[in-house]
Amino acid sequence: MNKMPKKKKNAWSEKYKLTLSKDETFEEVWQVRLTKFNFIVILGSSILLLVVLVAFLIAFTSLREFIPGYPDVNMRMNIVRNAILLDSLEHEIKVRDQYFENMKRIVSGQEPESMFAEQDTSIQVENIEFTRSLEDSLLRQQIESEEEYNLSVNLVPNQTDGHFYNLHFFPPLYGIISNRFNPANNHYGTDIVGTPDEVVHAALGGTVVFAGWTIETGNVIQIQHPDELITIYKHNSKLLKKVGMHVETGEAVALLGGSGELYTTGPHLHFEIWYKGEPLDPEKYIKFQ
Repeated sequence: MNKMPKKKKNAWSEKYKLTLSKDETFEEVWQVRLTKFNFIVILGSSILLLVVLVAFLIAFTSLREFIPGYPDVNMRMNIVRNAILLDSLEHEIKVRDQYFENMKRIVSGQEPESMFAEQDTSIQVENIEFTRSLEDSLLRQQIESEEEYNLSVNLVPNQTDGHFYNLHFFPPLYGIISNRFNPANNHYGTDIVGTPDEVVHAALGGTVVFAGWTIETGNVIQIQHPDELITIYKHNSKLLKKVGMHVETGEAVALLGGSGELYTTGPHLHFEIWYKGEPLDPEKYIKFQ
């Protein structure tokens, strides 16, 4: 009566021998002794290791692309590209709507909406202390040295011939011309190469009607001058003016860069002059070197 429970109790600890032997000579080639408990532990560990190995191969190798319904590399790139284009399109629509609204306000003599900012009531204005950084001081010193002997005057354009020979344009940037005005190749401006973050100046006094980012030409600023004259500055690294601000001739409006996913080959300024919807050759009116 007492032996049966003891056998059941020791069933998991009983050893079994697994052997491999030759068929002809019955010579044992390999053998192993296992209990039921050891066999279950080894079998479970093997299955767990196999599951981890398969999961690793699927997660970190290209084998996951063979899973039905899993997107391949091209599909994922198209998804990311479409998401970026959609976000850019939404931004461009907002910028366009704001541009037209500000144009209406400027024409009607009102101030653009972008000039108004909600007041932050959490900040006590009287407790603000303004400090001048080293970069700000160097920028001011550079602008003052460049404009020390500036004799440019903001004259009214000659409406009879549209060539503005009596109008003094301030060079937006001094540098090497890398690409000239060529309407036949859809190049409606002049490319001037300079050093990164070099100051870009306003060619004439006027009102900023566009200051934003485009996917083709990066940070762009557009200034409306008297008598339907417009100057455009593209591929900037940073814009220093906002829509609706008035700028004087030679005033800093941006910092040179190479922004934009298209039409850029490094830090340079793409400068355009438009008169009544027609592009003009900037080199006829400005010396960039």
